[in-house]
Amino acid sequence: MSPENGTLLALQGVSKRFGPVEALSDVDFEVHSGEVVALVGDNGAGKSTLAKAIAGIHEIDDGQILFKDEPVKITSPPDATKLGIATVYQDLALCDNLDVVENLFLGREEIEDGVGGLVRELDEIDMEKRSHELLENLAVTITNVRNEVGTMSGGQRQQVAIARSLLGEPAVVVLDEPTAALGVRQTAQVLALVKRLRERGLGVVIISHNLVDVFEVADRIYVLRLGKEAGDYVASETDQQEIVSAITGLSGNVGPDTAAYNEEPKGGQS
Repeated sequence: MSPENGTLLALQGVSKRFGPVEALSDVDFEVHSGEVVALVGDNGAGKSTLAKAIAGIHEIDDGQILFKDEPVKITSPPDATKLGIATVYQDLALCDNLDVVENLFLGREEIEDGVGGLVRELDEIDMEKRSHELLENLAVTITNVRNEVGTMSGGQRQQVAIARSLLGEPAVVVLDEPTAALGVRQTAQVLALVKRLRERGLGVVIISHNLVDVFEVADRIYVLRLGKEAGDYVASETDQQEIVSAITGLSGNVGPDTAAYNEEPKGGQS
């Protein structure tokens, strides 16, 4: 990573325990401006715990977190949001009966100025305008922002969820399995959007079981195994075989099955 790409988020010596189970052990992890870092590992490797520590769902037990080189405390999701960290979870948390504008501004609706503000009327015109601007800047494939989200494809729903995360103008975006259960065309749309986030200078953390998708967008690939760092690779300098070897702990000459890591996740703790 070139010097001009500053470190946005860094975890140093981070550990997290749940009773006797150490889900993360002395983990060092960082993401830079304009960089996509893929977080990979088998189920139970600690990926979700690490993501939830970044998002403020799990408070770390040991180590420290730095945001833009300053030590910070992230003890709740609002802490992460205020810093500029947005997380898009696999379930997306969209309301199918609401349209795109309503989903984008859910919980942060804009109120009209003047008389309209006195009766708490929503500023539908401005919210629709801002929705169009945001989606156009991201070059997403949604043409009508008044269509209900429940009528949209999986790829379009993922685009809405990612766009919603950007309304707060975050510096870091964490995406949990953004291409899971998507078809080839929809996956391509989402991966193109991830690349545009990088072009905008954001730091992107993408959690994925699909190594084909990982190698399509990632600048670095960070491997967790049993809660510990198992490797931090420059994507252009490695291959699927080496990454699977790091995930499984098997030697490269054993020949682990890379196909198993390009299938949809089968559930369980990640």
